[in-house]
Amino acid sequence: MRASPGTTGTTQGRVTGERSAVPAGGEKAPPGHEDCGTRCWRDPRDAQAPRDGVRFHILFVCTANICRSPLAERLARSALGPCPALRISSAGTHARPGMEMDRRAGNTLARLGGDPAGFTSRLLTPRLVADADLVLTATRRHRAQAVALHLAAATRTFTIAEFGALAQAVPPERILRHHDPVRRARALVEEARALRGLVRVDESDIDDPYGRSWLAYRMAGRTITRYLAAPLRLLTPPPDA
Repeated sequence: MRASPGTTGTTQGRVTGERSAVPAGGEKAPPGHEDCGTRCWRDPRDAQAPRDGVRFHILFVCTANICRSPLAERLARSALGPCPALRISSAGTHARPGMEMDRRAGNTLARLGGDPAGFTSRLLTPRLVADADLVLTATRRHRAQAVALHLAAATRTFTIAEFGALAQAVPPERILRHHDPVRRARALVEEARALRGLVRVDESDIDDPYGRSWLAYRMAGRTITRYLAAPLRLLTPPPDA
């Protein structure tokens, strides 16, 4: 299993355990994890590791990285929490680095409960794809472009729609039985990969709303929300975590 960026060389051995990544009752959270609550992705057994060490990285991809992929990035972050051990980012295949999120996309995001503040676009690079544990793209073309940058990522790169359909077909107990959130995430990727070609995905592309009507932006936001619902539900800690 490939280690996530920012982790120590012992990461692979740590995530195979079944102990919760949430501090025990009354235990003070380490620096940087004060706001995680039950949505903490750190490993409490790794007391000496850097507290900002990333254990799992989800990368969203679209074209300019100002509409669809930042919508998905910020919606996922809102659902999964602020834990620094979980990196959720986005990039564009033809992005101009440093651009703010499109105004209409930002307003759509806010209506859906996300926060566009502080977002800046960046260009998709081979290193970004290689460093990601899960790559989710707006369209099939973006998926092909991401894989072309790093062929080894093919098995962990999906369209957002494809991954949503595959996650919906995964028996929830196969994921939720893991208390460690990274174990849940890796199990979900493995289960989705195994179901490829077995689950029908009618439409794998999310239309680009850029320069179109408000309705197009709302439709893109709602579509992304719908496709991410199943994966995010499986990655959210169970009530007794």
